[in-house]
Amino acid sequence: MASKINKLQVDLLKRHVNPFLFCFFTLMFLLLMQFLILHIDNLIGKDIPLSVIAELIVTNLAYMVVLAAPMAVLVATLMAYGKFSELNELTALRASGINPLKIIRPVLVTSVLLFVGLAWFSNNVLPEANQKARSLFIDIRVKKPGFDLKPNIFYDGIEGYTFLVEEIDGTTDSLYNITLFQDPENNRDRMIITAEKGLLVSKGDQALDLHLINGNSLKHTQARRNNKGSIERNTFDKHIMTLDLSDLSFMRSDPDERNKSDRTMSSRTMLAVVDSLNKEIDQQLGMLVNDKPVYPTEVYQGEESFFSSKLVLPSHLDSIPGSNSDYVMVNHFDKADIQRRLVEESTRKIREYRGRIESIKANVEWREKRIARYLVEVHKKLSIPFACVVFILFGAPVGIMTKRGNFGYAALISTVVLTFYWVSLIQGEKLADRLMVTPFVGMWTFNILLSIAGIYLIIHLSTGFSFKDLFRKQ
Repeated sequence: MASKINKLQVDLLKRHVNPFLFCFFTLMFLLLMQFLILHIDNLIGKDIPLSVIAELIVTNLAYMVVLAAPMAVLVATLMAYGKFSELNELTALRASGINPLKIIRPVLVTSVLLFVGLAWFSNNVLPEANQKARSLFIDIRVKKPGFDLKPNIFYDGIEGYTFLVEEIDGTTDSLYNITLFQDPENNRDRMIITAEKGLLVSKGDQALDLHLINGNSLKHTQARRNNKGSIERNTFDKHIMTLDLSDLSFMRSDPDERNKSDRTMSSRTMLAVVDSLNKEIDQQLGMLVNDKPVYPTEVYQGEESFFSSKLVLPSHLDSIPGSNSDYVMVNHFDKADIQRRLVEESTRKIREYRGRIESIKANVEWREKRIARYLVEVHKKLSIPFACVVFILFGAPVGIMTKRGNFGYAALISTVVLTFYWVSLIQGEKLADRLMVTPFVGMWTFNILLSIAGIYLIIHLSTGFSFKDLFRKQ
């Protein structure tokens, strides 16, 4: 009987493979299309090399793997166990006295191995991929659009020049009725050039020759010490200008030289940052403990202090006695002027202390939010991969109970479950970032609830136990 069980377990594992691969690559394709739709505006019209675009896509595939794998596990589990139950194999299994838990155990062990692999991938590979993708995004964003002249539209993509062309022949790179405005910079004078025809000749990626035919130029020379400004008009049959296109070329930066965010760090690095932030919070709170008092003590009893009993006041103030005050400390002094100074000094100190408290409070709160953000990412690196295990615990009994192994039922149930899962994960992250819940609660709540529901369903299938049994009279 044991050999039959082993064969059955292997058969169930094989039934997971095709649905998992199909769903995984389908989800990867959908996530990739979503990525391209969101960022297509930044990629088109900038003459970015195809190799750079391909590298950008590959580096962004890393986060798609982490998202797609758990979702594919849920769909594959629902289909495999739904088909198993649909063919009445579960009925035969129970008739043989075999616990349904035994057919779930090997798949559950496999999901644990998948969780370990995804957790390692999320902690070691994903941060580096995110850093490279982020660096590429910044390089692409700051790149100027490529040299793209359009008829009857001003073009100022090349620094120092503005072009206006009435007609462009794309087959021969010929331009007609050209007006070129040259700005006064880099030891150049202001110039306006018009020509009947022009021809673009490439000189590599960094330069472009513009051959102008049958035109004239109007040059405005700037005034200098011994020479007044003047205007020069010239006519030419042919004039060649070399345009510098280096600013339009794509320049890559080193990803390691850029600052890292929480999504580009490993868990170990983020925990080190959290530890340093906690030390800074302790230092901030220590500033409150070590602050100076706002009432007279030995610090104020020196010869120069106006709290000193040896202080000599002017005659017109010395003769004014102090008044009985509601403030106990004020009544310790018998001169009105000293009492007044005490109140003013104490009020000033209290205002300073209040401002210091507000500043420390803001600093501590800012650091606490950063700590929460880092801890959210640390928990996320485990909670999302752990969903592979959770979806087996929940998907296996649900698939058995539905008795439907087709893709439609699996997709419908998965859509509902995954919608609630991702909504809870996103909202939990937001609440944790705002310090409304702990990072653990924000990232693990749905995993825990779904695991409890799955374990209950497995126990129900294995033993027939129901919550109603707890309330029945013995």
